[in-house]
Amino acid sequence: MSVLHTERLTLRPLVAADAELYAGMRYHPDVAKWLAPMPDGADPLESARASIARFELSWQDRRYAPWGVFRDGALIGHGGLNWVPEFGETEVLWALHPDAWRQGYATEMARAALDYGFRDLGLELIFAMTKPDNDPSRAVMTRLGMEYRRNVVYRGFDAVWLDIGREKWLG
Repeated sequence: MSVLHTERLTLRPLVAADAELYAGMRYHPDVAKWLAPMPDGADPLESARASIARFELSWQDRRYAPWGVFRDGALIGHGGLNWVPEFGETEVLWALHPDAWRQGYATEMARAALDYGFRDLGLELIFAMTKPDNDPSRAVMTRLGMEYRRNVVYRGFDAVWLDIGREKWLG
C-alpha cells in the first residue's frame, strides 16, 4: 500500500482505526448529498468500516484504492483511484469535509493520484464522474485536463463523465 506526500497533504490508506473520523466526513450532510447514498437503514459507522475493508482488499488486488487525505495529521477527506466494475474502468475520486473546501486540496490530491495511476501503475485511462450540478468538482476535473465524454447513470443517479488518457497526462 502506497503513501504519497504532496506539498500540503499526506495520502495514506485508511485503516480500521480511522472509521469514526471517516464516517463523520463521508456522511456529513454537505458531503453525502454529492455521493452515492448509503443503503436505507444503514449505520454510518458500519458503512465506513465496510468501505475501509473494501479499500484494503482493493489495495491487495489492484495496488490502488482511495486514500485518506490528511492535512497536518488530521483526516480532511478521502480520494484517489477506485476500480468501478460497472464501467470496467478506474476513476479518480475525492470527497472532502466542508471545512477543507475551496483550498485546492481536491486538485492537489487528484493530481497525485493521476500521476500514481499513470506513472506507477501504467493505467491507460482514468475517468471522473459527478452529478451534473456539482460545479466545484467539474472545475477540478477541468483543471486536471479531463475532458467531457458523456452522461451516465451510476447507482441510480445521473452523472457526467470526464476522462484523461495516459499519453495526454504524461505529454
